Amino acid sequence: MSGACTIKPVTSGPVICCPIRLYADDYRILRDVADKAFGAGISLSPGRKAVDKARETGLPTVAVFGKRWGGELRLPQKDGTGAYFVDWMLALLDGNGELVEFVAIEVQTIDTTGNYRNSRTALLSATRDVVKSTVGLNWENVSKRILPQLVFKGQLLQREPLCKKGLFFVCPSPVYERIIRRLGGESVLPSYALQPPSITFMAYDHDEAEFVDGEIVPIELKTDHSTTIYKLQEAFNNVTLSTENVYRDAILTALGS
Repeated sequence: MSGACTIKPVTSGPVICCPIRLYADDYRILRDVADKAFGAGISLSPGRKAVDKARETGLPTVAVFGKRWGGELRLPQKDGTGAYFVDWMLALLDGNGELVEFVAIEVQTIDTTGNYRNSRTALLSATRDVVKSTVGLNWENVSKRILPQLVFKGQLLQREPLCKKGLFFVCPSPVYERIIRRLGGESVLPSYALQPPSITFMAYDHDEAEFVDGEIVPIELKTDHSTTIYKLQEAFNNVTLSTENVYRDAILTALGS
């Protein structure tokens, strides 16, 4: 099935569901993270090329490691799996090409369920028809999968002396809102200055103010919130439980009791 970058649920606005869509505007998210972590205006270069650029210009440069840039870093595996892997690494180099510090970036959208082939085909037709489909968004899977990974990787990065600003988590705004709701609201994740145990949520959505019919809609940063891995772990562990005997009552209902 051909891919889609955005899904429009019946009861809500459009939701970005493809990571590549978040790389719009020439990887704007990387520039946004670099500006926040290292200061505005530092140029980005792919991997090893950043060393040469820094030495040629005598200016700080950010080396980018990730898909279609400087390549993915080779990291040790944990128990035979790639548990240490992150989507992007931004490394700040000084004017001599020496490593000063770095940050890690995780990018997460959302999985889809069902089928949207007919909807996509109709939308791409000359008449651009809107046809309903069975496609859905797997909200629960995002929370279950990403939160433990963020806690683990955040703790791992805290052991790196040169990772002075921690982990950055980039996602669509609706995904961020669901995650925060799952954790109990933003009040349980107070704001902190950037530091080694930081985790910074950066949520993006379509910039509808810049909408031009027939052109790709730009994305814009909607949320920029820094807290700590400790607060994230605490919120993740303090799950609000439902009333007791919910499983028993469900069984009894199914049995007709």
